[in-house]
Amino acid sequence: MKGTTRTFVIALAMATMFATVATGAAVAAKGGGKGHQGGGTTSGGGGTITLVMAKDANGDGLPNWGDWVTFNISTTATDQPWVNLQCFQNGGLVAQGWDGFFDGSLTGRTFGLYSGVWKGGAADCTAYLETPQWSVLASTSFHVNA
Repeated sequence: MKGTTRTFVIALAMATMFATVATGAAVAAKGGGKGHQGGGTTSGGGGTITLVMAKDANGDGLPNWGDWVTFNISTTATDQPWVNLQCFQNGGLVAQGWDGFFDGSLTGRTFGLYSGVWKGGAADCTAYLETPQWSVLASTSFHVNA
């Protein structure tokens, strides 16, 4: 790949990533968003996604700041499903991650409920089950305790 083509591809990928974060923050600031409150499984017609605790530091069975989570997913819409997790505090995006939930993915399948911006406190999160083209197949929302 030539230098200018590679630079264009990298710039396009970065612009897409920033647009996604900005859109998510704008939706959260307006109080909207996909999914539903209270956790559980939401089917978008193309699959299902369910929260699973991966590391429960205090053993209470609930997501808390600093815990790790993963998701049980099911879809026939794609053989390369992705999970996009977004967490918000006071309308601001404090954590976002993408993991491929398919064999051969170079990402893991767990998400830490913290970030460099999210240093503590409660948050509201939504996980989206998506295709490689970012079409949402299903989502689930859950509250993270402080």
